[in-house]
Amino acid sequence: MITSIMIVGVGGQGSLLASRVLGRAALDKGYDVKVSEVHGMSQRGGSVVTYVRFGDKVASPIIDKGGADYIISFELLEAARYVGFLKPGGQIVTSSQQIDPMPVVAGTAEYPQGLVEKMTAAGAKVDVLDALKLAEEAGSIKASNIVLMGRFSKYLPEISKEEWLSAVKACVPEKFLALNTKAFELGLFA
Repeated sequence: MITSIMIVGVGGQGSLLASRVLGRAALDKGYDVKVSEVHGMSQRGGSVVTYVRFGDKVASPIIDKGGADYIISFELLEAARYVGFLKPGGQIVTSSQQIDPMPVVAGTAEYPQGLVEKMTAAGAKVDVLDALKLAEEAGSIKASNIVLMGRFSKYLPEISKEEWLSAVKACVPEKFLALNTKAFELGLFA
């Protein structure tokens, strides 16, 4: 059995750290883990995608359309953009944050409405939380990625809270550990 997870967002939101934490937690649990590189315009605020796959034996990190068990999204429109990659009945964990894409900023389009309803209509189960608000409560909006990891951890009960926090500790600089631990717990218990 292989679990396939896409992490999607906008450049600068911390998807690389999130994928490292997730990959580390699965690796420490004894799974074979493959994590892709970041795809997209990570330095320019564009769409960014990473893949994390784990199981007994994983050949490739790449996830094809219809192949993801989970999508973790830092931004609502990004979740909707990649819903086609989700398996039927798959789970999306997304922040309610909305970042205007360039056509909206330029005034040539409006930010789409009813995205959660559209994703649900496409067959996805959608778990939405205000990760930005919880990250701010933890001490920095930059920790919204770890808030989302905390929320997502509920969907992988085979990895304990202690194992997740150990992965956070392994991936986050010591000076930010307390903040990120709090962010993880806020996401977990939100």
